Amino acid sequence: MAGLELGFVRHGADTLLQTNRHQGPLRLQRPLYPEPGVCHAVILHPPGGVVGGDRLEIRAAIEKEAAVLVTTPGATKFYRSGGALATQVNHLQLDDGGCLEWLPQETIVYPGAHAATTTRIRLAADAVCMAWEVLCLGLPACGQPFMDGHFTASLEIDRRDRPLLRDRLRITGAADLNRPAGLRGHTVTATMVATGVSQKMLAALREQLAEKAGDVLTGATLMEDLLVVRCLGNCSARAKAIFQGIWSCLRPLLCGRSACVPRIWET
Repeated sequence: MAGLELGFVRHGADTLLQTNRHQGPLRLQRPLYPEPGVCHAVILHPPGGVVGGDRLEIRAAIEKEAAVLVTTPGATKFYRSGGALATQVNHLQLDDGGCLEWLPQETIVYPGAHAATTTRIRLAADAVCMAWEVLCLGLPACGQPFMDGHFTASLEIDRRDRPLLRDRLRITGAADLNRPAGLRGHTVTATMVATGVSQKMLAALREQLAEKAGDVLTGATLMEDLLVVRCLGNCSARAKAIFQGIWSCLRPLLCGRSACVPRIWET
């Protein structure tokens, strides 16, 4: 069991880390301030991988008017299991005027893994959130496709206790990867969400996807003001590049700030 509880508050023009409690091998690198008013936080899991029976739990509270960008230094890896389930649960709470950018590196699910991830996002009325998840199933470059194992990914988004999105992906071996109603033979599936998006923004993003996606299958949907973008492909770097382009376009419109790429992405 490893846990991390974070709390961020607005103090003048800055966002400060107020709460930082951890249990087990889960840590937060010291707060970084590469741009005014936003706290960049890098979550570290020193073991580098998650095995059967492990549970990671992250809680982040973004208080009124605070602005936080959270990322990771590398991929999260769920290793082969002898049968026990490995889990990661993220609880993200945003108060009025809070802004959270939840932008982790990819998750790699090894063949034979038994794993589940859940991300729950709770929004106040005018909170802004951009988040993504990039999933890589198996190790096809090493000749190890996801032929066996189980993986479930759940995403829940509520605003003022009213559900905005309930999304669940379940993969059980190669059959689900290859079904037409599954991943159509692809090994990378990715989802990005953003609140506060308008129809005009959606039209521009669809044009951008048509131009930049290439052979990656993409789609963008707007539910009220919640944008959901999905990618299917075979390269996590391509999916992340597409999402980073969307993030760079939306950030000035939703957060009032130009894109500031975390330094850890370039190392």
